[in-house]
Amino acid sequence: MKYRKLGKNGPEISVIGFGSWAIGGGNWEMSWGDQDDHQSMESVRAALDAGVTFFDTAPVYGLGHAEELIGKALGSDRDQVVLATKCGYLWDENQRLVKNGTFDSIMREAEASLRRLGTDTIDLYQVHYPDTDAHAPADETMRAMEQLVKDGKVRYIGLCNYTVPLIEQSMSVRHVDSLQPPYSILVPQAERELLPYCLEQGVGVVAYSPLASGLLSGKYTHDTRFADDDWRSKHKAYTGESFKRNMDRVEKLKSIAARLDITVPQLAIGYALAHPALTSAIVGVRRPEHITSILAAAEVELDHATLAEIRAAVAR
Repeated sequence: MKYRKLGKNGPEISVIGFGSWAIGGGNWEMSWGDQDDHQSMESVRAALDAGVTFFDTAPVYGLGHAEELIGKALGSDRDQVVLATKCGYLWDENQRLVKNGTFDSIMREAEASLRRLGTDTIDLYQVHYPDTDAHAPADETMRAMEQLVKDGKVRYIGLCNYTVPLIEQSMSVRHVDSLQPPYSILVPQAERELLPYCLEQGVGVVAYSPLASGLLSGKYTHDTRFADDDWRSKHKAYTGESFKRNMDRVEKLKSIAARLDITVPQLAIGYALAHPALTSAIVGVRRPEHITSILAAAEVELDHATLAEIRAAVAR
């Protein structure tokens, strides 16, 4: 495993992070379907054994279940890792997901996450989405985050899914330690503004979905269909003609990976980590082999010619 510093002020973390979206289990609107809790906890232990020190979760993943699992699985090793969770995206009495970045809501969420995780401090607390429901301005949300740092309940502050203008508004209150955007070979939009801005401002970047939620796993074919309780079954990128076009792109990537004697997922992680703004790439894990099979990606180094070849292979 390799490690990089998170922005100019943050801790050193593993370049491969553990993502826990799927292990939240079923029965919520963005579910990956039912999961085996015992297997999920074994996956956490496998990641620890492999030198992974960055574990990312969120309250909405299984409506609190993923946080509880992560806290339980880490156990006495909690202080050996950088534990990250999120706020600003929660559920109402009907289990409908809503965004709320108001000061009071953020403070309540932090207490609930600390309890579920079984810890006194959240290492990296991230706003999951900008508030578009309760309509709290970004600076109000950031004041709540700053207060949590002052109270000793949070060490570092991050943002997810933010635009550059919203990051700048947040930075007017205090420095943002990290950004978590979607970033992959198939979803490279962050390269345009977000990554250069973060590099310039000393904001660490932890990319989510570097495998494009499985599209770059190398396991799917044109005939793959996702179960009804898997959110991907209702998303255009994973169904119909869009999915077929994505599979065509993956076939081209397989040739590049084979020439380099690596797998498509390792190529995808290597691509993300090749950007100088990147600190870590979060890999979604449901089974131990999901983490062990990707470890070699930490050693992948892609030259400019190969990066250009990858971009050309997936260009629309």
